[in-house]
Amino acid sequence: NAQYPGLSYADLYTYAGVVAIEEAGGPTIPFRTGRTDAEDGSTSPTTDVLPDADKGSRAHTTQHVRDVFYRMGFNDQEIVALLGAHAMGRCHTDRSGFWGPWTNAETSFSNEYFRLLLEERWSPKMSHNGKPWTGPDQYEDSTGQLMMLPSDIVLISDPEFKKYVELYAKDEDKFYADFAKAFAKLLELGVPFPAIKPWYQFW
Repeated sequence: NAQYPGLSYADLYTYAGVVAIEEAGGPTIPFRTGRTDAEDGSTSPTTDVLPDADKGSRAHTTQHVRDVFYRMGFNDQEIVALLGAHAMGRCHTDRSGFWGPWTNAETSFSNEYFRLLLEERWSPKMSHNGKPWTGPDQYEDSTGQLMMLPSDIVLISDPEFKKYVELYAKDEDKFYADFAKAFAKLLELGVPFPAIKPWYQFW
């Protein structure tokens, strides 16, 4: 920001996310500048910015995921595509209370998240490192090394979500194309980009 003072921190941070996904093997994501920085966080929403991992039941969690993303203008296909970002990263007990990675390649972007959702047998986590699990409800694979959140499991329990999980598990190129569009849309929510006038309009 010091080197490029015309670039807002909002642009810088979102662009860093775009570059990180691309460098991890993900798709090229359309990006344009134009975000402005707020003086503080007082105008930022405090709830429902992203879905909670669990709302107490599968039906409530499913509806919550839809409510949060529908409010932002996303449809079911875009929701599933965006959640495919869980191919990367992991949960930490000292942050969210949940534990573990979604895939075995947590620094690589791929469609592995969808394949694992369909092919692994996910059961409630009961123990951790030889002791009873005392954290929030989550699911694990047969090895106990991979995890899924309740909000992940609804993607295969809900028929409308599941058809896109199946599509993306089979076709990584389709997932990449849909993710790139949905993620670019997410990064541009609320940004007042100036209207582009037609080349023939001079006023």
